[in-house]
This record gives sequence, C-alpha cells and structure tokens, in this order.
Amino acid sequence: MAQDIRELFKDDKVAHENMPENHQDRFLQKLDKALPEAKKSNFGWMQMAASVVVLLGLSFGAYKYFQTEPLAEIVTTNTIETKTLGDISPGLKKVEDYYLASINLQLSKIKYTPETKDLFDGYLEQLNELDEEYKLLSQDLTESGPSELTVNALIDNLKFRLNLLYRLKSQLEALKTSELNNEETKQSI
Repeated sequence: MAQDIRELFKDDKVAHENMPENHQDRFLQKLDKALPEAKKSNFGWMQMAASVVVLLGLSFGAYKYFQTEPLAEIVTTNTIETKTLGDISPGLKKVEDYYLASINLQLSKIKYTPETKDLFDGYLEQLNELDEEYKLLSQDLTESGPSELTVNALIDNLKFRLNLLYRLKSQLEALKTSELNNEETKQSI
C-alpha cells in the first residue's frame, strides 16, 4: 500500500491528469467556510491609544514629582529651625511637655457654648498673644543661644497660659452656678 512518492512521479501518471472543472473555486469556498476571514477591528488601535495615555500619565506624574522635590529642598534649607526648651536639656523638656500637656488637657475640658462665647473668645485672644510671644522667645533662644532669662521667660509664658486656662475654667463654672441659681429662683417664684 505504501508507495514512494518519487515512483509516482517517475511514471508521469500524475503530471498528465487534469483537475476537474471549478476545482480551485470549490476548494476556496470550502476553505472560506472552514476558516472564515477574520474581521478587522479597532481593538489594536485602542490598545495602542491606551498605552500612549498611560505613558503620558506616567511621564506627567514623574515630571511633577521631580519638579516639586527641588522646591521642597529650597524651602527646608532657607527655614531656620527654632529651638525649644527640650533642645537645651532633658529636664527642661519634661517641664515644657508637662505644661503643654496640661494646657491641652484644660482646653479639651472647656465646653464652648453660645452663652460663653464672648468670655471664651477673650481668653483665646490672650492665649494667642502668649503663643506668639512664646514663638518670639523661642526664636530668640535659637539666635542668641540659651540664657537664664530666655529660659525663665519661656517657662513663665507656659505658666501664664496654664493659669489663664484655670481662670477661664473657674469663671465658666461661676457663670454656670450663677445661671443655675437664677433658674432655681425663677422656678421658686
């Protein structure tokens, strides 16, 4: 059964045989049915467009990142860091931390109401003035170095702020008790 293909061509049997009519057309039709021609889509273009958009986005992000970094270096090199009490000694840092924690605690305990708005705003204005003075004293400490007068002034500033908050708290309590007494007298009448 198996024949060598070379022997078939030696006899010239295959060379002289003609193909049936329309053989090539029928073959192409069957081929088209079995393997239909793929439709061309714009999906390839969409992939390329998406790649370009992603590339542009990454380029813009990198440009912005590297552009802002030198500006940050300029800002940090030109600003002078002010010293605080904690920079001088660990003991003074404990004092400063104690007063700042106490001030923040007292501020968190104070209840702000519309009735106490004027009183509260007046005290906050004084606290802001003391805070500005503290910043100036810290700047002086940085520029001229630690001195007994500057350190004492910084500690006194913290004491004044804490005492101011104690006074505000006591005045708010006195105001609250006087309002309660007024309400009791109105109810008893």
